[in-house]
Amino acid sequence: MFHGHGLGRQLAEHNQVKGAQIFAYQVADPTSYGVVELAKNGQVLGIEEKPQIPKSNLAVTGLYFYDEEVVSIAKSLKPSARGELEITDVNKVYLERNQLSVSVLSRGTAWLDTGTFEGLHDASSYIKIVQERQNASIGNPYDVARTQGWIE
Repeated sequence: MFHGHGLGRQLAEHNQVKGAQIFAYQVADPTSYGVVELAKNGQVLGIEEKPQIPKSNLAVTGLYFYDEEVVSIAKSLKPSARGELEITDVNKVYLERNQLSVSVLSRGTAWLDTGTFEGLHDASSYIKIVQERQNASIGNPYDVARTQGWIE
């Protein structure tokens, strides 16, 4: 789950992707996630899935923008040791092609991984608290359409 001021504008900057655009978020314990390593200039140095010794604390969030090549890349993948096709392997292909870009989400953005029961509970609690305290809905398509000027 993603939430934050200006997030929509940040994402809209990447609506015409050539290659792959992924989004990272600084976390305290990166061993539970795909991790991306960046050079000081923002160039992607590497990406790995759930490393025991992470090279950075930047988790890959699961928000990806891909060009049309992603379909052929995905079809060419072989299952991992877990017997699954891994999105990290797709990203590695783009990295090998020098077509992988990373945007680090700002600290003002909330990213909550909902892949566990605890994470889903945390996201639910976050939404409930923000909506009650700010008297505003999160993820409401009507509000988005009105804010964007698509409806009155």
